[in-house]
Amino acid sequence: MADTIGMAAQAAGQAVRFGLYLGLNRLVDWRTNALGRAPAEKPRGRIPSQAELLRDLMGVLMQDAAAVRDGLYPPMSDEPPLPVQLARIRDMLADLPSALARRNARDASTAESAGKHEDLPDYFVQDFHFQTGGYLTSDSARLYDLQVETLFYGAAGAMRRQALRPIAAFMHGRDQRQVRLLDVACGTGRFLRAVRLAYPAMKLSGLDLSRPYLDEARRHLKGLRPVEWLAANAESIPLPDASQDIVTTVFLFHELPPEVRRRVTAEMARVLKPGGLLVFIDSLQMGDRPGWDGLLEAFPARFHEPYYRHYAIDDLDGVFNEAGLEAAQQATAFLAKMMVRRKVG
Repeated sequence: MADTIGMAAQAAGQAVRFGLYLGLNRLVDWRTNALGRAPAEKPRGRIPSQAELLRDLMGVLMQDAAAVRDGLYPPMSDEPPLPVQLARIRDMLADLPSALARRNARDASTAESAGKHEDLPDYFVQDFHFQTGGYLTSDSARLYDLQVETLFYGAAGAMRRQALRPIAAFMHGRDQRQVRLLDVACGTGRFLRAVRLAYPAMKLSGLDLSRPYLDEARRHLKGLRPVEWLAANAESIPLPDASQDIVTTVFLFHELPPEVRRRVTAEMARVLKPGGLLVFIDSLQMGDRPGWDGLLEAFPARFHEPYYRHYAIDDLDGVFNEAGLEAAQQATAFLAKMMVRRKVG
């Protein structure tokens, strides 16, 4: 039976979120210009107009509401209580001048002084997006979701939840109590919360290199059935061979060096059962959306994304095929692409 009430609630919530984050995006952009934006390299490709971007974004939000109507997952409510959100907005805006100063100076080094990191790979110990502390502080973890939603006009959650569609198809006829899912680079746990709400009895694991982000993920899923948290490198996943039915990874690969992408892919394939499902979501790549390549060129110029340019042209099909992960589906959703693969065997 179609959940039209749930769909209406989801659509209404998305409308409110869009208004909030569009306003924050405009405020951050205005403040950035007032403080002095460093000159950026002019992209050669076409950049879509604001109207074109917003039309596409609205389509993704409506797809999200339709998924609730069709029973793929329940209505989502990811926002913290209003006082907490207001405090985070205040802190994000207070941090903006120093973050912009570092951006203009191309200084991405605050993560290096964020505590002990001898066990972390060098590529991880830097300020992705020029965010203070990189991924290595509790303050960064507390502000991360707000910053990402502000960047994407409130559509980050809807883009992540696209992964629930192929998971729903895979789960048809299966007993969720017998299914194991690993989310690689789970960050603050937003996607895992969506999975837990949709599949209360599924056995879930979340892996991340950042202990502060795992702490935030624990808080985000507080009160829900437990998740196994793994503070580990995805280049060496501490799980047995063929132990997972589903592996997901959301917005990880564009922050990995090329050779690391391949090692992580091999590890995800190793822990998947034969016939198991990999659901991959990350940024668009060059050529994925006609007329949008200029936007992808501009992204690493605005933010510290040292591996993004190579990611944008990397042969992901070849990477997955080499690891024994066959193509099952591919789609785009606003600024994200989803690739669904099945392990051979």
